Amino acid sequence: MDIAGSIWSFAAVVALLTLTPGLDTALILRTSLLAGRRPAWGVTLGIQLGTLVWGVLTAAGLSALLAASQPAYDVLRWAGAAYLVWMGLRMLLVKDGPEGLPEQEAVGFGKGFTRGLVTNLLNPKVGAFYVAMLPQFIPAEAPHAVMGLLLAGVHVAEGLVWSVVLIGFASLMSGFLRTPAVRRFLDRLTGVVIIGFGVRLALIDD
Repeated sequence: MDIAGSIWSFAAVVALLTLTPGLDTALILRTSLLAGRRPAWGVTLGIQLGTLVWGVLTAAGLSALLAASQPAYDVLRWAGAAYLVWMGLRMLLVKDGPEGLPEQEAVGFGKGFTRGLVTNLLNPKVGAFYVAMLPQFIPAEAPHAVMGLLLAGVHVAEGLVWSVVLIGFASLMSGFLRTPAVRRFLDRLTGVVIIGFGVRLALIDD
């Protein structure tokens, strides 16, 4: 497989991964609906930077070392699970403020960026995906580090495009989705989803 063929094949695989509803989608939608576009873009860029970091680590061989070390993997897995459960509980336990609206913590671009980045970096499944998939799409004659970064860049680009769709959808539906009852429901639902991801991450050890 040549370089162009590798890029297109990898793009097709990560496109399916990107479009599959998951933690990233839940975080972006929730932030966009409850805090606005700017914080949502903070979350998005944090997630994508985390993806790029995992790509760099894989290209450098460091995430392969993590995948080979069960204790190191477990530490990262439990840290990620604890963070997700903590974040989900905060959403579930938020109190109703004036006019029946959930009291929202102040979330700006910086806080959204940190939340997206930490969530991605504490998810060892992202690293495991890159360790398992990336080598299959790097031609033998291609420089591994450069090719790894290029493929991670493809993943980031697709993630950004999908985020534009998600944030645009949330903006179009904001009139309905930001009513008190719907906002409360979305906050609780997202909290349950995030806790579910945290529990799943804690229980799956392969």
